[in-house]
Amino acid sequence: MLLLQNGKIFTMEGDEPFVGDILISEGTILQVAPHIETEPAWQTADLTGYNIYPGFIDAHCHLGMGEEGIGFEGNDINEMTDPVTPQMRAIDGFNPMDIAVREAREHGVTTVATGPGSANVVGGQFAALSTAGCRVDDMIIKAPLAMKIAFGENPKRVYNSKSRMPMTRMGTAAVLRETLNKARNYQAKKKAHGADPDFAIDFQMEPLLPVLDREIPLKAHAHRADDIFTALRIAKEYDLDITLDHCTEGHLIADALAKEQVRAIIGPSFGSRSKFELTNKTFETPAALYKAGLHVAIMTDHPVIPCCQLPLCAALAAKAGLPTEEARAAITINAATILGLDEILGSIRTGKQADLAIWKGDPIEDMQAEPVMTLIRGEIVYSTLSEEETLPEPIRGFDSQKTVTKAEEPHGGDI
Repeated sequence: MLLLQNGKIFTMEGDEPFVGDILISEGTILQVAPHIETEPAWQTADLTGYNIYPGFIDAHCHLGMGEEGIGFEGNDINEMTDPVTPQMRAIDGFNPMDIAVREAREHGVTTVATGPGSANVVGGQFAALSTAGCRVDDMIIKAPLAMKIAFGENPKRVYNSKSRMPMTRMGTAAVLRETLNKARNYQAKKKAHGADPDFAIDFQMEPLLPVLDREIPLKAHAHRADDIFTALRIAKEYDLDITLDHCTEGHLIADALAKEQVRAIIGPSFGSRSKFELTNKTFETPAALYKAGLHVAIMTDHPVIPCCQLPLCAALAAKAGLPTEEARAAITINAATILGLDEILGSIRTGKQADLAIWKGDPIEDMQAEPVMTLIRGEIVYSTLSEEETLPEPIRGFDSQKTVTKAEEPHGGDI
């Protein structure tokens, strides 16, 4: 048992922050209260003067897929050999040893939705992973989490260079419809064969069946307003679940998106406008969608923005008009809800996974705030506090005190 004492707790459950205690056992939050009587056998950590948040969640990135400091050798983001690659799995390209994974958890990012990039019309399966571990199989929260699809400039640019379809937005939509029709036909054929052991599995179509059954959503890369509407149009045509990722021009069509009650994951809003479809990029997008009646998540699109800077992205959205509490929600409970993980993540509540980010100061309101401790599944995976302040040691396999020189990012622009 681990008892965190006297920290200011931001539960993200709708109540006001309060100073109190959190009791943790076997990776789960057992109790949250203003005061919990300790037992002699329990480990304790006095967090007086520190803020406790749910572990931060990056709802869209490519962490571990495009490694820091190297080029082609570590770039496993896009399989640019076919515009339709639903059989790609994030877990097969994720490197837990990438330095950026450690930097993420050191800044309180405990969960990432990571996966293929946007070179292909259908890119493959995203996964929700914890940011602590040395083997991806032990880091999985949910896989597959979603099926990545992409609209706009990226698939056009990639396949124009290969002189093959899709070279236009029309072509992208047509390729996606053709793929979904093929998946429907495969689904019907598979059902007709029942338990026939001789039925030939189509490894390209098989991963699309959970999409057709609405078990996982399409994760739609769409920046421009017209691409956003095309994504929604096709999802309606095939009765599919969908999230809008990037949603860069969402502020221009906020009322229309509110009527649709879309789930939007906004970003990356920091950095230069590396291509034409980012012309209207602004940190005001989350505030505009919130004012229209939507709750949004904020993402980094790592390595476009380093995943460890997720709290900074939320802070800049707050500076641009998103209410402070909603900015916190955008990287905690809103992100968990949009990803379908809110039953176990995103807030501090009895029964939820004990993923916690502990800071000196508030990262949304104070640019001088510092991360001091991270817990994932109840284990302290990072701490700068002294042994006198915190009895438990960081889990084995992680050197939380090692100084790291950040290498130059191997990728530029939107992935």
